[in-house]
Amino acid sequence: MVERRDVLADAAIAVLARAGSRGLTHRAVDGAAGLPEGTSSYYFRTRSALLQACVDRMAARTLSEMASGAPAGPTTVDGLVAAAVATVGRWLADDQERLLARWELSLESTRRPELGAALQAAGARVRERVAATLAALDIAEPERRADDLVACLDGLAFDQLAGAGAPRDTAALRAAITDVVRGFTGSP
Repeated sequence: MVERRDVLADAAIAVLARAGSRGLTHRAVDGAAGLPEGTSSYYFRTRSALLQACVDRMAARTLSEMASGAPAGPTTVDGLVAAAVATVGRWLADDQERLLARWELSLESTRRPELGAALQAAGARVRERVAATLAALDIAEPERRADDLVACLDGLAFDQLAGAGAPRDTAALRAAITDVVRGFTGSP
């Protein structure tokens, strides 16, 4: 059974993606969740608490997806490329809402240091998982390269969805990700 807090956080993520940070209100979240007015403010008293709930929910979903993807993680550089391509492809095809909401939160965090700290902590947990995968592949400096790899994948997704770059088809996106991964791993 889905917890009421998760339902509200998912609704807040949807509101952020659809209406931006300025559109995130308790009333909008209640409406998006299909719940009576005042429900979200009962669980998340302040707007800051609502923003924190979005960060926590997105991090929990991302970590859950990473854990369910492949228990042992990729065992080859080609497997890492395939996993990275699948991840960016999922973000662009099925997860645009969460991607847009994360970018809204990132922009909001430039004005709210506590939100920035929460985003950094959530991102650190994701990067730790990526670093563990890189370490298992015997890639040098896995922590630094995990930071860079995640940033590059985020940048590719941003460029595809909201950037000024020309749209890439699946083959071009795969080629770009292959270049990025091979560049980080030193593989030919």
